[in-house]
Amino acid sequence: MAGRAVVAGVGMIPFTTPSRTETYDVMGTKAARAALADAGLAYEKIQQAYAGYVYGDSTCGQAVVYGLGLTGIPVVNVNNNCSTGSSALFLARQAVESGAVDAVLAVGFEQMQRGALAMAYTDRPTPFDRFDAVMDRIQERDDSPFAAQMFGGAGRQYAERYGTSPETFAKISVKSRRHAAGNPYAVFKDPVTVEQVLASPHIYGPLTRLQCCPPTCGAAAAVLVSEEFAKANGIDASVVIRAQAMTTDFPSTFEEQDMTKIVGYDMAKAAAERVYEASGVSPTDLRVVELHDCFTANELLTYEALGLTPEGTAEKFVQDGDNTYGGRVVTNPSGGLLSKGHPLGATGLAQCAELVWQLRGQAEARQVDGDPTLALQHNIGLGGAAVVTLYEKVG
Repeated sequence: MAGRAVVAGVGMIPFTTPSRTETYDVMGTKAARAALADAGLAYEKIQQAYAGYVYGDSTCGQAVVYGLGLTGIPVVNVNNNCSTGSSALFLARQAVESGAVDAVLAVGFEQMQRGALAMAYTDRPTPFDRFDAVMDRIQERDDSPFAAQMFGGAGRQYAERYGTSPETFAKISVKSRRHAAGNPYAVFKDPVTVEQVLASPHIYGPLTRLQCCPPTCGAAAAVLVSEEFAKANGIDASVVIRAQAMTTDFPSTFEEQDMTKIVGYDMAKAAAERVYEASGVSPTDLRVVELHDCFTANELLTYEALGLTPEGTAEKFVQDGDNTYGGRVVTNPSGGLLSKGHPLGATGLAQCAELVWQLRGQAEARQVDGDPTLALQHNIGLGGAAVVTLYEKVG
């Protein structure tokens, strides 16, 4: 091991709707340039690049990186569904920690189309066949988007188990918009009320339209370097990755007839536990978290999967305001996927950027009080992969 990976620079562009987007190559290059500028590092110093995206032809990563220059470095394209950005970060961190490189770029981008997510290929088995078979044994299908049926079904099952009210799920959307109001990169900044959230069109289970993340376009990036490289090049080394874990599905996903398992509860829980064990940090030590709120139901479930509140107590956690400013831990100060937006390949790196800004004290109107020194990130993709990352301010 060469030592910890320093997050030397982060960058992103304002997220937007598909009708207003630039092309993926333009967005990705802009975000990468912003991260390099933040690090104060010339692109020629970068030795590898990991490029994450879901919707695009092969080697889109090269198209983005070539916008920075033609230096002949390895460019690895990464696709892990909604956890793509964090998967690219995971590989970049491993490259630095192993000593294979001293400076690496992770960039994520997505140019999405309007409408709900759908399978691109209909002439072959989908990665979700195994998941669909289990879901069909648990709940009825309808014509709503498949992801909404998965997460909405999980939310409904959780609510039946613990008596969670529809208002509790809706409050998560209200909180999300309130946080996004201070984020210049977010798509949706206008406030909403619980009544408005509940009155929006019903989608599936407890979910209404205002409880579902929108199709989004955007890009984000991070530059990771070794501690030695940072010192030699006068780079700010105050934020490091203290621990990180990636997990995929366990037998419980397919054996327990439980929709919460189908949407990755056990993956997230296992990844978080590994991070806590490796770092010696407890969930009670955390004051700021960016987690994967593609639907309000998943944010609710993830509170418990990450150990922010004991199992079965997420409703009280929300009702007591412990998930926002003035509470125990500020979740998704960026506005999260629900309000900031969810360009699949960029999301994990946008979460990284937000947490680095929080630890540096650069989050402006979103800044969490008390000068947090630890920040946790959770990014999940069905199919499946979960990545949990713990950042620490050390300088």
